[in-house]
Amino acid sequence: MKNISYPRVGIGVLIVNKDNYVLVGKRKSLHAPYFSIPGGHLETGETLIDAAKREVKEETNLEIDSVELLGVSNNLDTYQLEGKHYVSLIFLAKEYSGELLNLEPDKCEGWFWCNPYKIPEPHFEPSRKGITGFLNLSTYIKEL
Repeated sequence: MKNISYPRVGIGVLIVNKDNYVLVGKRKSLHAPYFSIPGGHLETGETLIDAAKREVKEETNLEIDSVELLGVSNNLDTYQLEGKHYVSLIFLAKEYSGELLNLEPDKCEGWFWCNPYKIPEPHFEPSRKGITGFLNLSTYIKEL
């Protein structure tokens, strides 16, 4: 990524199954060895909901419905570690269809459902904040 002097927009999607478990993957390459919910970046000209749906489909093969904004995270820890400042919009999806697949094996070791109270470590900052926000019914996910 070029040296950008302003924050970028990140997208994260918290997918919750009927047992209230959340979908997480173990990252490879960028952000390895962190665990994270599906997500990525907002593309120019794209709506926020379309970005959330696209990222989930690209990474997991799942189609998500009834997507709602869960919260906003200002990712200062990531900025301090990597020099990249992101503001992430975290979406919640409780309805999904399709077969769960790992469509980006070069970026993710695999996807699995986990108890949101016992998330695996180490965990990617915006994903951790999204899961914590979900558990606390918080809409602005500030520094934890």
